[in-house]
Amino acid sequence: MIRCYVTDRRQGDIVNCARRAVNEAVDMIQVREKDLAAANLFDLVCTIRDVARGTKTRVLVNDRVDIALAAAVDGVHLPSNGLPADRVRPLVKVLGMSVHALHEAIAAESAGADFIVFGPIFDTPGKTAVGLDPLYQVVRAVKIPVLAIGGMTTERIPQILATGAAGIAGIRLFQG
Repeated sequence: MIRCYVTDRRQGDIVNCARRAVNEAVDMIQVREKDLAAANLFDLVCTIRDVARGTKTRVLVNDRVDIALAAAVDGVHLPSNGLPADRVRPLVKVLGMSVHALHEAIAAESAGADFIVFGPIFDTPGKTAVGLDPLYQVVRAVKIPVLAIGGMTTERIPQILATGAAGIAGIRLFQG
């Protein structure tokens, strides 16, 4: 199962959470701090890169190819309304994309994404769930790994994996 920790500094100390995620052998850390100034984001990404150095955990930056390249991390994760994936693909080793509909998942695969994050599967404080059936449909429609996001808990992981999803992405799941 693929596991991705998505950062949110409003939820706690990102660097400590990143250390915990690396110690738990999380596959990826997506640094998703949309409102940080470029210099601050660069410093944070470099710190997390250093925490993950020498482990299997890959570091991706949300929607900031420039920061990912400058910090020499593994890749970029594009939001559904982000940069064109086919333009980013040649620049990075790992390309992930967030999608919220079947047609977006198919387009992400066609554009060269290595994996997609689909959701929210369950309700979150800020978003309404799409549910397990659309996740199942997306998993069946694409050949790349699909990670579920949104309301992830340890108890829900078996339901997610039963759809054929490759794993999960989450914020609060990796906080404590």
